[in-house]
Amino acid sequence: QLVESGGGLVQTGASLNLSCAASGDFDIMGWYRQAPGGQRELVATKSVYGATNFADSANGRFIITRGGWRTVHLQMKNLKIDDTAVYYCNAQQIATSNVYWGQGTQVTVNS
Repeated sequence: QLVESGGGLVQTGASLNLSCAASGDFDIMGWYRQAPGGQRELVATKSVYGATNFADSANGRFIITRGGWRTVHLQMKNLKIDDTAVYYCNAQQIATSNVYWGQGTQVTVNS
């Protein structure tokens, strides 16, 4: 089970933090997002071994951190209108190939 927190309504240029807590241990955790009418896309992921993966749109503005095997945090800075989407926590176990998704949290950026 993945429990997400954070999100909300902000203006352009603002910052926002998202957090996700898992009920088990996961090698890789991160965030994907889906804008209205769009497909779910990568935002950023981070493994407990240190490897990170960022979408071009997030690189330089977002910071992803892990708080051990069960939590992931996303610091979003200088938010843009195009960042408006439902953000989903994602968790992966390498040994089992299991992938889990959170229920999603809305981020809305207004001008």
